[in-house]
Amino acid sequence: MALTSVSGRPIVPVVTVQEHISTGVPGKPVRAVEVYDFSRPTTLARDHARVLELAFETFARQWGTQLTAQVRMISQVTCEQVVMSGYDEYAASLPATTTMVLCTVEGLEAQAVLQFPSAAALFWVAHMLGGTGLPAPPERPFTQIEQALVRRLMDDALEDLRYSLGALLTLPIAVGGIQYNSQFAQAAATSDLMIVASFVVRVGDKTTAATLALPAEALLPQLGEPGPPMSATPPVDLLRAQLGWVPVDVSLRLADARVLPSAILALAVGDVLAIPHPTHRPLDLVVDGRTLARAAVGSTGSRLACIIIDTEEKTP
Repeated sequence: MALTSVSGRPIVPVVTVQEHISTGVPGKPVRAVEVYDFSRPTTLARDHARVLELAFETFARQWGTQLTAQVRMISQVTCEQVVMSGYDEYAASLPATTTMVLCTVEGLEAQAVLQFPSAAALFWVAHMLGGTGLPAPPERPFTQIEQALVRRLMDDALEDLRYSLGALLTLPIAVGGIQYNSQFAQAAATSDLMIVASFVVRVGDKTTAATLALPAEALLPQLGEPGPPMSATPPVDLLRAQLGWVPVDVSLRLADARVLPSAILALAVGDVLAIPHPTHRPLDLVVDGRTLARAAVGSTGSRLACIIIDTEEKTP
């Protein structure tokens, strides 16, 4: 029904719908939002991380030496990184099927974890028993004999760990059980903080990855507060004290002799060069070209030595 005026004509004779034309003005760009997990633990302080890295690098060298002796193959272990994370994040980063050696820490509910592929451990055990490790073993649980040998390897590894961490690990630690599923092994509560060290283990021509997770509450108290205060000793005194431990080369020197270049070029076996140094005169004790003392030639046992006669410094 159309609307009409008094005269009968339509008020709007034609009504059309115009197509919407874009003005070409770009809309607001979608703002990128960075997701932040407030439950994620804070990272290690730089000085704490460095102390732990040095300790775990020492453990890596000790563990490599121990594997070389036990497996009877050249072995090398390298520490890749040290981080702090929650146990749930650590467990999620592991393969579903792997070997997790759970280690009890006295006084703590959380356990330490030494993790590596089962196939790698079976390769080590095969060589311990005199085999070749070929063909490559699959990922599977250990037999009783294999588990006993792996536990012995882990006992030795924990000895190396205690030695390497020193005063950082004050609580006794021992091998507990062995699990093969990273999702079912509840070594700690999901929110517990762990110090996780990642390693690359090379035994013979076989390379594998391994991890070591220690409860943070077992290590952090010994690290103290980050950023220790500066020493009250003046820097000049510290530098002077440090220089006292720097080794230097010391030599005994005869008097200089002036020789023509023609004589030097014509030197032959058996030639005698006259040195203008009296036989009764002591030798000069020289450090970095500076004469510091005079000394006479002597001996101690089967080696030559010098006896200091005076310490009058002389600048050449």
